[in-house]
Amino acid sequence: MLGRAFESWFVPFLGFFLLPWTTLAYAVMWSSSNGVVGFEWFIVVLAFLFDLGSYAQGGRRRGASA
Repeated sequence: MLGRAFESWFVPFLGFFLLPWTTLAYAVMWSSSNGVVGFEWFIVVLAFLFDLGSYAQGGRRRGASA
């Protein structure tokens, strides 16, 4: 699935470490219609916001324990 959505191995490899939900959502949406169009972009953006929220929550937890 990732091989069809991304042209190289580097982008999904990096994506799984930095933005895992966004990478997964993009790959799933790509495979559903051989491209990401329309409402599917909303799902990808939602996954991106979820990734950002995960980073923000991790930063808050580290700040609270220090």
